[in-house]
Amino acid sequence: MKKIPERVLQTRAAWAANDARRDAGLTEPEELEKYRDISYGPHGSWNLMDIYTPKRSGAESFPTIVNIHGGGFFYGDKELYRFYCMHLAELGFAVVNFNYRLSPENAFPAPLEDTLAVFAFISKNADRYGLDISHVFLTGDSAGAQLASQFACICSNSEYAKIFGFDLPKNVQLRAVSLACGMYSLRDRPRSGEGSETIMDYFQDESLFDDPRTEILENITADYPPAFVFSAQNDFLVDACEPMAEYLISKGVSAESRIYGSKDDPLAAHVFHCNLRYTEGIKANQDQADFFKRFL
Repeated sequence: MKKIPERVLQTRAAWAANDARRDAGLTEPEELEKYRDISYGPHGSWNLMDIYTPKRSGAESFPTIVNIHGGGFFYGDKELYRFYCMHLAELGFAVVNFNYRLSPENAFPAPLEDTLAVFAFISKNADRYGLDISHVFLTGDSAGAQLASQFACICSNSEYAKIFGFDLPKNVQLRAVSLACGMYSLRDRPRSGEGSETIMDYFQDESLFDDPRTEILENITADYPPAFVFSAQNDFLVDACEPMAEYLISKGVSAESRIYGSKDDPLAAHVFHCNLRYTEGIKANQDQADFFKRFL
């Protein structure tokens, strides 16, 4: 088994403690259907998902959000995102909340392969869980926003999908994407020195900086799904928000950006929208839900 660096273990523990403090005392809403620990792929606990939907009557189905959690490619799981994803379900959606293979135990493109497996699973099990797969939406924050932006590119550019060897299910229709507090280019990450550890844990091979699979922005076309790109005033990645929306617009994509909170607000920080006690976070979640509903 691959040895996990101590710095990764320490960061995972520190971030988990912060997330636990943020969510302390939250309770799961009772009015949802909750399907837990569904196996969607061959990689054991890495490939488990939960699905949350409003209460169903008969064969009812709901527009479906697939959420890719954040965590720098090396941290996070569906349990940490259950309150956030259930909150989105309360806004009228079925929500798929899934684990994926993390670095450094796994390398690029493992999370994208797992996202493809999620799409394959929902394409075959939509009726069982009340998923309207003709109206699928993709969300992600932080590293999850990078993954969501890249998977949306794969879904909308068949030539780019071929580079990965991905065969996308034809009956799953990705209608729009929401990108929160993200960075979007893999190639501009530092290759060495300070700040390089995260991307090198994910790539594990410097040649990937020049691999055609890691060139995302150049493969975005006008067929890319409409995008809602948002951040907060004190997010350390806030400077990537508006330029990403502007870049998408320059490619002929329908996109808009929004930055929440104020400079003097310490809660207006990275992945602020996962804080379900924060007014601006709740507003951002409602705004992205409203954005999605425009494409129903």
